[in-house]
Amino acid sequence: MRVAKTLNQLRSRSTTSQSSVCPEGYPEIAAQPSTAPAAPPAALLTVTGLGKSYRRRPVLRDVSLQAWAGQVLAITGENGSGKTTLLRICAGLEAADAGTVRRGAAAGYCPQQPALFDLLTPAEHIGLFAAGRDGAAAEGRDLLDSLGLPPAGRELVRDLSGGARQKLSLALALIGQPPLLLLDEPYQGFDHGSYLDFWQRARSWRDEGRAVVVVTHLLTELDRADQVIELRAPARGPALA
Repeated sequence: MRVAKTLNQLRSRSTTSQSSVCPEGYPEIAAQPSTAPAAPPAALLTVTGLGKSYRRRPVLRDVSLQAWAGQVLAITGENGSGKTTLLRICAGLEAADAGTVRRGAAAGYCPQQPALFDLLTPAEHIGLFAAGRDGAAAEGRDLLDSLGLPPAGRELVRDLSGGARQKLSLALALIGQPPLLLLDEPYQGFDHGSYLDFWQRARSWRDEGRAVVVVTHLLTELDRADQVIELRAPARGPALA
């Protein structure tokens, strides 16, 4: 009978949850908070050994970089150092001759020269880029409004100022809240207030956990970045065979 009673007690304890009272004679141990280390930020863009030439003249040679979630990465360099070419390759618009590009998330790309349709309005651009994505059209209109472009304006793109065209291009890159932003001097034509507003937005995007890659030639703004990559034009020797 004592054995049967003991077995019944063991069965009863085995079906009791971990939050039940400890058996007699054992001290009750409080649950300890997890001490597992936090996961490191993700690399949303990894460029390794990138090379590119035009007409056998090198533009990029052995370029490597990483852009991390929650980081503003500034790319600077003299004219001809390949800044725009690098960003176009990262966006998938050009092929590299050597090296690899790995994107760890969807990317939004804002080119230095806006690629827009002259005979469409800003609102029509939003409708075109937002097609097939739930809520994207409303988001795009909000982006236009926040950047100072009337969402319901009927002015054609060909009649917009350079700064307004660039704001539209930036809004299109932001639709869908892509985690990786590739921005090639996106403030071209902005007035001073809009220019300062852009850098405030860049900090906000970083704080949201996005990776913000900005091409800039303004050395005074490099302190706004978490990481700076300076490109140098490859030495101009004889044409490559």
